[in-house]
Amino acid sequence: MKIIVLAKHAPDPESEISVASDGKSISQSGLVYDINDWDRYAVEEAIRIKEEKGGEVVVVGIGTNCDDTLRKCLAMGADRAIKIPVDTSFDAYQTAEVIKEAIKDEQFDMIFAGLMSQDLNNAQVGVLLAAMLDLPVATAVAELKVEDGKVIARRELEGGYLEEVELPTPCVLTIQSGINEPRYVSIMGIKRAKSKEMKEVSVTPSISTLEIEKMYLPPVKKAEMIEGDPSQIAEKIIQILKERGLI
Repeated sequence: MKIIVLAKHAPDPESEISVASDGKSISQSGLVYDINDWDRYAVEEAIRIKEEKGGEVVVVGIGTNCDDTLRKCLAMGADRAIKIPVDTSFDAYQTAEVIKEAIKDEQFDMIFAGLMSQDLNNAQVGVLLAAMLDLPVATAVAELKVEDGKVIARRELEGGYLEEVELPTPCVLTIQSGINEPRYVSIMGIKRAKSKEMKEVSVTPSISTLEIEKMYLPPVKKAEMIEGDPSQIAEKIIQILKERGLI
């Protein structure tokens, strides 16, 4: 069984965010990059399936600087990596498009993607890739079982509900965090990763139809502290709501 996993080299959410001088992008100054958190769970799930059923795990990353993330995936237990050394400012459609082209010769059974990326939170690349490949897809997968050429997935819905779906292979799954506990990278894993294949595939995407006009941080609003006994506080809250036309 061959599983392809999309692994994004993404900025850490704890990094200090500022808008670049062009007013249309994020400044790279001070950003710390690592594997996208949802993708860690996707890589771990793929490796667990390989360990149980055999096969191969291939990780795919985009960007000229994604080597560290791909090497981390290889150290976790992935077998080889495909690097697409292109501009990481692609929109979701372009990203899915170049991935589709890069894996066209891979005879895979499943494609795993993290539910979303920790920087943009769009949750679009996995489903766009499934549409481009004309494959069945299940999103927000919280539990997964593979048997007899089919996938039984329990996907997370609103309100804490789960929906069980059955998909034939090949298929695409977007993986929710919490599906497993990603393993720590061992010293031996790091050593083995150095000898594993990382192939570069050059792909030219179509022209983006998305244009960013302006990017800015939301204005900071000061909180108003209301003091007094409970009746005074309640009276003040009612007054504020009336002034704002909320009651």
